[in-house]
Amino acid sequence: MGEPSGYAKAIRTDRVEVTLLGLEGDEQADLVHHGGVDKAVHHYAIDHYPAWIAERPGLTAAFSEPGAFGENISTLGWREETVCIGDRFRMGTALVEISQGRQPCWKLGHRFGDPAMVDRVVKTGRCGWYYRVIEPGMVAAGDIIRLVERCHPDWTVARTFRILIGKAPTRRDDIAELAGLPQLSASWRARCHAMLG
Repeated sequence: MGEPSGYAKAIRTDRVEVTLLGLEGDEQADLVHHGGVDKAVHHYAIDHYPAWIAERPGLTAAFSEPGAFGENISTLGWREETVCIGDRFRMGTALVEISQGRQPCWKLGHRFGDPAMVDRVVKTGRCGWYYRVIEPGMVAAGDIIRLVERCHPDWTVARTFRILIGKAPTRRDDIAELAGLPQLSASWRARCHAMLG
């Protein structure tokens, strides 16, 4: 019997309601570890797909499916190095805020039939990120997603991911500063506190 999963996505051409818990019609199979207000919408960069195809050519067909990494939103030009914790974006008529990077779990390996995918995401930092929804609204494919506020330019998703998931060596002061960001998700703030002891 297969494990339940919300990975499978379909392209939507209609306008979709963005609620405090995510896009209307989207579901998560494991509500303990996925979804919720801090992980309402998952964004993954289209920019990463050529690298995945080059590194894992046997998975080209899987990488060519819509939302192959379970993302709700995908764009060109933004990557983990160029967006920050707390960034606010106008997405259609909704206002969203980056709360954390996407922490890969075993289901990613299961999805692609390659358990090494989890470690590869950690090593490359090609993780994607989550938004919380500040103002519900509507969004459609082709809508402009516009950065409207950046409050923590030093805390890119890439840097945060390297520290909390990639376990990059870092100073206690930096972890304490990260833990103090009010926009950081509750689960990643708890991870900071655990690292601080």
